[in-house]
Amino acid sequence: MKEKIRQLCKEKNAVIFAHYYTRPEIQEIADFIGDSLALAQQATRVQANILVMCGVHFMGETMKILCPDKKVLIPDMAAGCSLADSCKAEDLAVFKAQHPDHMVVSYVNTSADVKALTDVVVTSSNAKKIIDQLPQDAKIIFGPDYNLGSYINSVTGRNMLLWNGACHVHSRFSLEALLQLKKENPGVEVLAHPECKAPILAQSDVIGSTKALLEHTIKSPAKRFIIATESGILFEMQRACPDKEFIPVPPEMTEGVGCSCNECEYMRMNTLEKVYACLLNESPEMQVPKETAEKAISSIQRMLEMS
Repeated sequence: MKEKIRQLCKEKNAVIFAHYYTRPEIQEIADFIGDSLALAQQATRVQANILVMCGVHFMGETMKILCPDKKVLIPDMAAGCSLADSCKAEDLAVFKAQHPDHMVVSYVNTSADVKALTDVVVTSSNAKKIIDQLPQDAKIIFGPDYNLGSYINSVTGRNMLLWNGACHVHSRFSLEALLQLKKENPGVEVLAHPECKAPILAQSDVIGSTKALLEHTIKSPAKRFIIATESGILFEMQRACPDKEFIPVPPEMTEGVGCSCNECEYMRMNTLEKVYACLLNESPEMQVPKETAEKAISSIQRMLEMS
């Protein structure tokens, strides 16, 4: 299947992009691996007729917005995002109308329709830098991730109005399990994504974006790490640092049933079979209405100018 996929890429001048949270076999066949915005930016620089975005729906939208003249395929249109879904454009429009003196700062993990209502987009890696550049007296709505917004408030001294959304993976890590792991592994650093809840972040030594956590494990002389983010990144960490050990923090128990899985089921909807099928049939193809794309790209461009 991998050979067939690579052959189709050659025949059709196609490039495959994979998010860090996808299955290992998807990352293995990808031309580029990274977080959502970095992949979309990379897509603007490649000479290809077809771009295959192995991730979730909003990532395909962002790639299409930045590459309107290229064919953007996504293996499974049903691969959504609990965080993006927690903020519907119609709900945000009502909220904006209720706070007309506020500007909107939206996390990149949002739909194109939400980006179209946004003044500036941010990522987990540049959110602090961008917020620091806004006037101190600026009134800000930050969404949709409440945990990330709360963390940015704490490190910037702001009091942004936070949308109450969350990533279902990052918000369910078990504090009890983390404390036990720290007890069993004294001195081992805890690395956490800022989408995690505040009690998890309070127990962490390094807080950063997926890419930042990966880079830390590569540069650090330490040999063992406790990781509180989606477990797909462990594949790339292990590939970059084969001599190091990465210990994932498990999620909380649900209704008395323990679960050691900290995977995003939406990311796992990307399979080799679906990648092959979408390349073969050149479908499903991502489309973003022109008016929406024109409004959404301005918020992305402002972020790039401030980064």
